[in-house]
Amino acid sequence: MFSTVASRLSALARSTGSALACVVVLVAIFASAPAHALVEIDVTQGNVEPLPIAIPDFSGPGGDAEVAKDVSAVISADLRRSGLFRPLDPASFIEQNVNVGTPPQFGSWRPIGAQALVVGSVTRQGDGRLRAEFRLWDVFAGEQMLGQQFFTTPDNWRRLAHIIADAVYERLTGEKGYFDTRIVFVSESGPKDQRVKRLAIMDQDGANVRYLTRGDSLVLTPRFSPTRQEVTYMAYSDEAPRVYLLNIETGQREVVGNFPGMTFAPRFSPDGQKVVMSLQQGGNSNIYVMDLRSRRTTRLTNSPAIDTSPSYAPDGSRVVFESDRGGSQQLYVMNADGSGAERISFGPGRYSTPVWSPRGDLIAFTKMHQGRFMIGVMRPDGQGERILTEGYHNEGPAWSPNGRVLVFFRDTPGASGGPQLWTVDLTGYNEQRVPTEGFASDPAWSPSLD
Repeated sequence: MFSTVASRLSALARSTGSALACVVVLVAIFASAPAHALVEIDVTQGNVEPLPIAIPDFSGPGGDAEVAKDVSAVISADLRRSGLFRPLDPASFIEQNVNVGTPPQFGSWRPIGAQALVVGSVTRQGDGRLRAEFRLWDVFAGEQMLGQQFFTTPDNWRRLAHIIADAVYERLTGEKGYFDTRIVFVSESGPKDQRVKRLAIMDQDGANVRYLTRGDSLVLTPRFSPTRQEVTYMAYSDEAPRVYLLNIETGQREVVGNFPGMTFAPRFSPDGQKVVMSLQQGGNSNIYVMDLRSRRTTRLTNSPAIDTSPSYAPDGSRVVFESDRGGSQQLYVMNADGSGAERISFGPGRYSTPVWSPRGDLIAFTKMHQGRFMIGVMRPDGQGERILTEGYHNEGPAWSPNGRVLVFFRDTPGASGGPQLWTVDLTGYNEQRVPTEGFASDPAWSPSLD
């Protein structure tokens, strides 16, 4: 049952800067201030019953009607994919032509099971910008929960929809949304034995794909900076591996360094000032950290084994990595200076590609056992291991910025098969494919764009 809350007036300015080719400003925000979230569910285990929510087509005059309808459709799709919401069929709506400026007829929404209602409009201003307004209503209590108004450029309507979906998600769950984000990945095309691999980026729902490299060199393991719209990745040029930094918006690229031998899995520190990676020398590989300002490299492990795939804890105090130092491929956690390494995985099979959750409470991993490839999570002390999904070849999990969803890639067998991107939430019940034009692998999730 929803709680009744009092309304208050607040103001908030939100700007993404010219680098993102848009500015979205929130003005005249009327929002209620609850003492607690209305949807209080444990999404870490068990099957979550989605919340019924009604999202009628946003209104818009004349030529703006179509873009208004598209905005509401993207909001509905975002919330549905989260697995926490069930947008109701518009054919069931009793009240038609709802107006964002007046309260809805709550008695028309309760009989169809709607617990929340999102009403909005999109209109074009004299300067060409779009003005979007929406209100989120508590159907049971008959009160407004949230109301916001935005201005943006017409070509930025999809991002506007993601921002609104984030606002609704946060107000109803008490947690930050993850819809106004992007995913960088390796786009693969061509025959299986001659794949062209290009670095690409897209919205988290698969829209607005943009290629960042031409495909003239092999690219691997792109990873987002947690503080900037910047990625680090590996590329093979003239058969020499190099680690690059790439600014997503300007396209400016620089070499982090040229390293002898092989370089694996570069990943940013939480403050974005360092890159941790593994370097192969002789028959083994060890983990190193490089300060991006001084370009000074420090060795963290000194083992005759293969230590690779390092990932920082969100507070920067520890690093999880994979190693075969115990005779098989397992997960270890050490202090950020390389001291105190301890094994945390003890289940049957081999463990790889660990990545620490942005919340700090879990570590995601790939597990291989008896021919099965699984994506799972465990606590940093190794307790509470849970398998979320398994398939022919699952690999490379990466966290959404709110730590509730993982994106990974799954290969398909056969001469015409190839990798595709999928997401799964922490319940393990909400698994969905992320649409891409061709094959895709090595995904990494951006921080929120705000």
